[in-house]
Amino acid sequence: MTQQGVRWTADQVLALAPDAASRKAGSKLGAAGPWSEAGSSDEGTLWGLCKGSGSKPYQTVIDIADASGPAYKCSCPSRKFPCKHALGLLLLWAGGDGAVPPGKAPDWAEQWTEGRRKRAAEKRAAGAGGSPSGSADPEAARRRAERRAERITAGATELEQRLTDLLRGGLAAAEQAGYGLWEETAARMVDAQAPGLAGRVRELGAIPASGPGWPVRLLEECALLHLLDQGWLRRDGLPEGLAATVRSRIGLPASADGPPVRDRWLVLAQYDTADARLTTRRIWLYGAESERTALLLSYGAAGRAPELALPVGLTLEAEVSAYPGGSRQRAALGERFAAPTSTSIRPPGVTTTQAVARYGDALRADPWLDSVPVTLDRVIPTPDGDSWQLADADENAALPLTPTARSRPGLWQLVALSGGTPVKVFGECGHQGFTPLTAWPAGAGEAVQLC
Repeated sequence: MTQQGVRWTADQVLALAPDAASRKAGSKLGAAGPWSEAGSSDEGTLWGLCKGSGSKPYQTVIDIADASGPAYKCSCPSRKFPCKHALGLLLLWAGGDGAVPPGKAPDWAEQWTEGRRKRAAEKRAAGAGGSPSGSADPEAARRRAERRAERITAGATELEQRLTDLLRGGLAAAEQAGYGLWEETAARMVDAQAPGLAGRVRELGAIPASGPGWPVRLLEECALLHLLDQGWLRRDGLPEGLAATVRSRIGLPASADGPPVRDRWLVLAQYDTADARLTTRRIWLYGAESERTALLLSYGAAGRAPELALPVGLTLEAEVSAYPGGSRQRAALGERFAAPTSTSIRPPGVTTTQAVARYGDALRADPWLDSVPVTLDRVIPTPDGDSWQLADADENAALPLTPTARSRPGLWQLVALSGGTPVKVFGECGHQGFTPLTAWPAGAGEAVQLC
């Protein structure tokens, strides 16, 4: 398969899985046994028939060479992207033992691939030409924005009063009132069209049941919520970057307005978080020439994984545009000019002390920032009583791991990869510590995803 330029490793394939269950099920299908009529084309298409529980096998086709890929299509009823059959076919191809030989795609696979690429080309052309629908009635759009701003202002004012009442009555009242008080307040913020405020209010409701020390944590979060309220109410007097951050934290939609940056982007990490309503996928990129780190966010309805998936450890040549805000970390993925390829690129690392300083600097632009992306150079995972830390091999300093990191299987992958020697680790550094997401062994070696 010459056009996509690289055959992925098994780890890179499994990094695309939407959850642990899909990884396990896909691994079982990465052998030739359940597959028939599998094949590949020079244009970057994989296809095959996978035997299932019924009499008719599932038709699976994958487009990995198109610049807007990878994409998957399977006749199975799964709502996950990629499904276990797509993962199995990719693993079969990644094995490189001839189980997915070159050939001509069957009609059902060719029709889907051609249709998808045609629609992608039309979408790019429409985007380049501009769409007049967004500006059909700018006056009506302005009036809608003003009405929403008035609702948010009323909601923020009401929330300020509720926070004042809470502090006047004492934090112990929050434990006695239970979660219902916060849920009702969050519903009021939803009515005010301020989903960012609603989400933070719901988080407050869970703190009194979070264990010892909860009053301190509740006070901290109330202070941050008060700061966000005041930022909105006084937004006209803020610097533009901070005002844009406040609008984003409140929950107002925004478009990527930064100039497109074309670069070779290394896929640093990919992981999902989910609640009852939404699955959020975070993909971190690093630009080889621009030396920028960018965050891509994509969403799926509850129980359904987002469609955007990029293989960790590969690079793709693409354009990326930043969203407004003080940190400008979040970005939108624009035109892709080639399929992902293998690379020896690694992001430059910093010490643990520099990582903490970087987070402190970022808080000036976004006081509500939970963490910043950081690559640590030459650190060793080390036990610290009942916890773990990343000890700096070159200075007398260390970063504690977050509670989330300590509960993940990726911690033991990191310990095994290190073996007591320094490794390079990419992750998120914040007020709770460091969450490792990807690691590279000393010297040459493939990236290992830890999340």
